[in-house]
Amino acid sequence: MSNEQNTANESGVANTNPVIVGLDIGTTKIAAIAGRKNEYGKLEILGFGRANSNGVQHGMVLNIDQTIKAIQTALENCYASNPNLVLSEVYVGIAGHHIKSLQTRGDIVRQTTEEEIRQEEIDRLIADQYRTYIPAGDQIIDVIPQEFTVDNFQNIPNPIGYSGVKVGANFHIITGDKNAIRNINRSVEKAGLKTQDLVLQPLASAAAVMCDQDLEAGVAIVDIGGGTTDLAVFYEGILKHTAVIPFGGENITNDIKNGLGVLKTQAEQMKVQFGSALADEAKANAFITIPGLRGMQPKEISVKNLASIIQARMSEIMDFVSYHLKQVGLDTRLLNGGVILTGGGSQLKHLIQLTEYVTGLNARIGYPNEHLAGGHIDELAKPMYSTCIGLILKGYNDFENKNKRFDEQFRKVEVPRALQQLPVDETLDTVKEAPEEDMVKVVKVKERKSLKGFMDSFKIGLIDLFKEEEDSKL
Repeated sequence: MSNEQNTANESGVANTNPVIVGLDIGTTKIAAIAGRKNEYGKLEILGFGRANSNGVQHGMVLNIDQTIKAIQTALENCYASNPNLVLSEVYVGIAGHHIKSLQTRGDIVRQTTEEEIRQEEIDRLIADQYRTYIPAGDQIIDVIPQEFTVDNFQNIPNPIGYSGVKVGANFHIITGDKNAIRNINRSVEKAGLKTQDLVLQPLASAAAVMCDQDLEAGVAIVDIGGGTTDLAVFYEGILKHTAVIPFGGENITNDIKNGLGVLKTQAEQMKVQFGSALADEAKANAFITIPGLRGMQPKEISVKNLASIIQARMSEIMDFVSYHLKQVGLDTRLLNGGVILTGGGSQLKHLIQLTEYVTGLNARIGYPNEHLAGGHIDELAKPMYSTCIGLILKGYNDFENKNKRFDEQFRKVEVPRALQQLPVDETLDTVKEAPEEDMVKVVKVKERKSLKGFMDSFKIGLIDLFKEEEDSKL
């Protein structure tokens, strides 16, 4: 036995688990996160890298060369965070408005009715669904069994161990455009990686932010990304519906850019710093000053107008969510877990209130720390990394169920210091010395004086003037 294997065995079961990498190819960012489960079943993050995404629009890879460069940059940053990592196979998220879903039914008649139902028979039942007719140009991405039936017994979550003649199930089949899938696979391969599996992004995000209680209560996971908003609806412990809404944070940024006549970078900064999803909550007398271009006068923008533009687009996205919930017959009385908002766009102020107003459901922000081990930097628990963390969890689901072969790396890889939460006293100096963010210099808010405030300052000015005259007389 090698030294590496000895080290792994001495440190417990966790080191025999494979390192699984999630790759989130998004419209605004590409993130690569490597993780491994520890002995408590929690996910330790062993490497983290991200890069700006330029070749992706609305979740679809349009420029392969730019996407390859961005993936390579994210990988380099991941290696920089932990040089001991070896990255070769990745789980990749897929989204885009080409994604569709349909419901099917499948049955098999068993040969040996006296014996218990085995996993091989369930696998054959699922494999049969990959022969379902779908439109030309589409490809099946995933087949998800919902509830099983054995003879006259219905709504069985797992039929293994039952005995019967006929086994059947309802299936949720997810399809996508062949060319879009090919472009993703090609980008990953040319970046020097192998795609272990393609996973629908809302399902990955759901795995990261949901717990068993959410699954039982019934929830709608709304992942607001840069180019798309992904929806996954769970009810009575099973996946009921998935959808990709072709609007996201980029659409809001473009609305601000066109509506207020500013640059895209300025629109993004205003959205992040001062944006609100409710115009009524924005201050009426607060204004943002933007520097003028090439000697032009600075521009003043009302914070309330900014919020109105954001609210219009976010309301449209939430209307789509409500529409999909009605399509599958899940009204406000049935989803007791409400709406879980995640993704980068979920960090908008007052979005929870707007979601509750439009959908009539309770809402909360879903952070991907449900399955994370403690002690990591706060950055990793941001909603924008839900998909990436969920992809790693999907990989571990495959590993534990022996659905795929994994290269079991016995190399001892520790959580790097760069990804660990430092003690408070160690971080004090770095916080003090941290420079101001550029966006604060570019965009600043100033309160306009009300009429009363103006008159008060005018009166104080007059009093000071008379005081000066009296002093000069004396």
